[in-house]
Amino acid sequence: QVQLVESGGGLAQTGGSLRLSCAASGRTTSKYNMNWFRQAPGKEREFVAAISWSGGITSYVDSVKGRFTISRDNAKNTVYLQMNSLKPEDTAVYYCNHQNYWGQGTQVTVSS
Repeated sequence: QVQLVESGGGLAQTGGSLRLSCAASGRTTSKYNMNWFRQAPGKEREFVAAISWSGGITSYVDSVKGRFTISRDNAKNTVYLQMNSLKPEDTAVYYCNHQNYWGQGTQVTVSS
């Protein structure tokens, strides 16, 4: 079993920044890829970013490339999502994902 707990969401203005964290407990996730997804109101959940177990390989959905950065600290079993230059369309609940495990989500709201 793996438990994922997201934090760091909140309200930001357009152009602002937020840093999300995902703390994993239970089985160690340090040897596995980790992902961030998001779900905006009335829309399907979409992939945002992924990071390999070593942190050496990352991938992003086109809409966040150049603005978001995913990283991890395996010693802390934590994954981060640094979000810069936020836009109103980034408003969503952001979820941390590992295999078939999901966190409860953290709300990000970007005001125009």
